Amino acid sequence: MISTPLGAAFDAGRGNRLRPGVVDCLGVRDRPDVDFPLRRSSLGRFAHGCLCPGAIRVRSDERRIFMVPVRSIRETEMKRNVVRPKICMMLGLFLTVAVVGSSTAKGVQHAYPSMAPLSQYLMADRNAEIALARSAAPKAISGDATILVLGPHGYVTAVEGKNGFVCLVDRSWTAQFDFPEFWNPRLRGPMCLNPQAARSILPITFKRTELALAGKSREQIMDGMKAAVAAKQLPPLEPGAMCYMMSKQGYLNDDAGHWMPHLMFYVSRGADWGADVPGSPVMRNPQFHDGVVAVQVLMIPAAKWSDGTPAPAM
Repeated sequence: MISTPLGAAFDAGRGNRLRPGVVDCLGVRDRPDVDFPLRRSSLGRFAHGCLCPGAIRVRSDERRIFMVPVRSIRETEMKRNVVRPKICMMLGLFLTVAVVGSSTAKGVQHAYPSMAPLSQYLMADRNAEIALARSAAPKAISGDATILVLGPHGYVTAVEGKNGFVCLVDRSWTAQFDFPEFWNPRLRGPMCLNPQAARSILPITFKRTELALAGKSREQIMDGMKAAVAAKQLPPLEPGAMCYMMSKQGYLNDDAGHWMPHLMFYVSRGADWGADVPGSPVMRNPQFHDGVVAVQVLMIPAAKWSDGTPAPAM
């Protein structure tokens, strides 16, 4: 589940102020009760940027989609001083890592409107894909994990593991359905799922992949997932389901690249972890915000990459 951080549309040449004419509040400006601050460093975006539901949408002159915190916009308008952009992560993959708003909203442009040739999503070097999948988690975990690689007809087992963890490289179609890079063939989201997530989250990835490789459109994949849920073809969420997304080699979106190492936790939609509140390290990932599956994805940044090297400060 690719996750994506979003960047803010700021102009360094103008004191980091918002560029004129790029803010489209989509109704949020008129709701003073809505304030979803985006946190951590300024990035670029998975919008694969990250989506905090209800946050403000920003479009640059190049028609790239960004998000900025409501609070930052208010400060800019009221104080006319330097704004420190903050982000909330989307991958998410994958990978881990997201899109801003709904694909049905007026003005939304999808950078990748349809699926590219299948060959662009596959990795010709099987060993390279195995290594990339293992890079999602520390060696103590991924070294004994089952490794999956993507083939023309879906994921297949390349290495049998013995610790219950499953590592793979997520593709773009596992992101939220309104993600502009839903069909971006460059996205690679290395992730290692624990046994609970391997049993209850991985089937979602398998089903989406099956539909994508069958040539289904984005809308048809959503309908297929709704039908699978209605027919109870997907297992219920298991408590404790989580995954590692700590690879330095991942590519979660065109702006953010590998973004930050992080852990993702799959919880019920009603669970409250204090995500996205001031001072909290927990961030929401919009992967399942469409409500097709009753799962909420929460992320916590990690201090190091899976190889032990320090991660950049948020």
